[in-house]
Amino acid sequence: MHLDALRTFVTLVEIKNFTKTADKLLISQPSVSLHIKNLETIFDTQLLDRSKKGFQVTPTGDILYQRAKQILTMFEHAKQEIATHHHNVSGKLTVGASLTIGEYILPTLLMDLQKHYPNLILEAVIGNTEEIVEAVKLFQVDIGLIEGQTNETEVEVYPFMEDELFFIAAPTHLLAAKEKLSIKNLQNQFWITREEGSGTREYLYHVIRKEALKAKGFLTINSHQGIKETVMQGQGVSLLSQSVIKREVTDGHLVQLPIKDRQLTRTFSCIVSPIMKEKKNVEICLNYLFHHATSSRQI
Repeated sequence: MHLDALRTFVTLVEIKNFTKTADKLLISQPSVSLHIKNLETIFDTQLLDRSKKGFQVTPTGDILYQRAKQILTMFEHAKQEIATHHHNVSGKLTVGASLTIGEYILPTLLMDLQKHYPNLILEAVIGNTEEIVEAVKLFQVDIGLIEGQTNETEVEVYPFMEDELFFIAAPTHLLAAKEKLSIKNLQNQFWITREEGSGTREYLYHVIRKEALKAKGFLTINSHQGIKETVMQGQGVSLLSQSVIKREVTDGHLVQLPIKDRQLTRTFSCIVSPIMKEKKNVEICLNYLFHHATSSRQI
């Protein structure tokens, strides 16, 4: 069966050892070699570049590895859907979320989803927007929640919630003393920002370009808490989601900088592969998001 050969190939690429691959799959080492040979015959290409020291995966081998991972994932999902046919919602659901959603909104969503479907095994994967889009494409997660935009054609995008962002500073910052600010008051500021690939960073850079703001400099930190701690020490200003800064603003450790005639909003979106959308657990999650999202204003 080709599926067994693909599983052997994927395991071999990841373990990088024929003997250990055979041990893990409970087959003989000659069987591992035969599976690889059969795949090379089927696809009429060399998958591995062998040497005395081991092997390297060829470019076509890497293509097959990526697609084989997807095929094996789809096969497991098919098994799960058949096992949970009709109304018995169970099995695993992996939700990928970009950092803002993953740290401040997703926990509540998942706990509520778990109450409605107690037999569902939920798993969360958190990264930046770029990473979550890639994870959805490769079927590493069943569904993705992102705060940024994507032009990726291999996924479908569904808006599910609106988010508001605010410029923030320490209470001791010079701008914090002003009751009303214009966007021009943000000229020549030192910005604390998220890493490349982050939806929040992309939004900040969009505002800076649109308003023709000059920056004194940028400090990149790939953590919301790291950004907040740096700003609280009076080291620059930042732009973050209301959900991220709510506690620190309430406690007086950070202040929102009120910009006259400016409301900064963006859309949180759910992304899913067209193939994965047919999966029962994904359908359940999509319906839940569209009807039960509780943080921020709903679309």
